[in-house]
Amino acid sequence: MAEVRSGRREFVSLDVLHRENLEASLQKFGVAPEAFPETDLEALARSWRWLPPWPDSVDGISAMKQHVIVGPLSNGNTGLLVEMAKYADLPWDIVLGSDISRAFKPDPAAYLAPARLLGFEPGEVMLVAAHNSDLKAAQSSGLATGFVARPTEYGPGQTVDLAPTGSWDVSGSTLNELATSLFH
Repeated sequence: MAEVRSGRREFVSLDVLHRENLEASLQKFGVAPEAFPETDLEALARSWRWLPPWPDSVDGISAMKQHVIVGPLSNGNTGLLVEMAKYADLPWDIVLGSDISRAFKPDPAAYLAPARLLGFEPGEVMLVAAHNSDLKAAQSSGLATGFVARPTEYGPGQTVDLAPTGSWDVSGSTLNELATSLFH
């Protein structure tokens, strides 16, 4: 993504980057990608689609969508996000992947394009995220911000993003807690 963000490379989808990174990782460990059937490589590169959701995701998104339009603001491309939603039963109202803005976060275009496409001003859109750096970039782009804790996202030894570090509009230890803070 850094190559795309810097302008050294034209925009490509996260699917393309995942595949390239898979092949580079195999080669780094002395394994030729050609040693695997193409279908296996493609399935492995696309495996983000079949990740289980966080335990609070379906209920938390459902609680929020009673009051607002809910959708991902992700570096993932639309196809990846739609399949992720189908697999995990994520009840998003809309899916606009990075291929819509042709930008990866923290590029301001990644935050502003979805708001514009939905007819909202940036301040009428809130990014809820577990990454303080993502929230800082969204806030700098004029979006409202909500921190949700994911203290094991990077594994049991995680040392960053354990708590909100900025002046975010709302925070919670779960999406349900965050929804309650917003709407009750």
